[in-house]
Amino acid sequence: MAYVTPTAEETAPTVLIVDNNPMSLRRLREIFKIREFIVEVCEDGDQAVDEYIRIDPELVVIALDLPSLDGHLAALEMREHGGESRIVFIASRRLVQLAEDASHSAGAVAWLEKPISSTAIEEQWEQILGPIPDAPGLEDLDQLYPEDRVKPEADEGFMPLPALPGMPALPLPGVTLEPLPEISIAPLLATVPVKPKRRKLRMLVIVLVLSGLGYLAYAKFSGLAPFA
Repeated sequence: MAYVTPTAEETAPTVLIVDNNPMSLRRLREIFKIREFIVEVCEDGDQAVDEYIRIDPELVVIALDLPSLDGHLAALEMREHGGESRIVFIASRRLVQLAEDASHSAGAVAWLEKPISSTAIEEQWEQILGPIPDAPGLEDLDQLYPEDRVKPEADEGFMPLPALPGMPALPLPGVTLEPLPEISIAPLLATVPVKPKRRKLRMLVIVLVLSGLGYLAYAKFSGLAPFA
């Protein structure tokens, strides 16, 4: 959920503050409210990307240690989307090296050490308003964040499956096979979401359905189970 601090000036710039530390959020909100910014706040890295696309802020102040999607990758996603927003990272002292590397990678205009103070922002304000650097990390974004960025591919039919262990090959010796009723698995597959993260689940459903059909055929013609 995003929280918005209104301002009297409709033309005031907007800052998107992203942090899950309540004290840090409160302090940053007060600092930018004094500077007459429209303040929007969220606490989640993945949501921050959506908010960035929605509001197109002039400034993004984002922590590196965020739930769901860390600040570095969230900033790269924002830069990939485009826009002229300036990005400022905030990080604790133990993350100094990470903050410096992320700032270079995502083309941040500056990074600030927690706890944030009005004086610290004032000292770097000229740099914050300066030119926006390039983001060389965009070239490595697919490698940094591959799983959620896999695009679904069109199905080209099912690949033949190898024989399942523990099941004899069909037809059985001396047994005349009768055709089984045609069974469509399309309705079942239609209920499985086709998403990059769930391809394994889809394949598991296919294997289970085909395994069940094979076992029914084996059981029918070997006398293991009665059929109507």
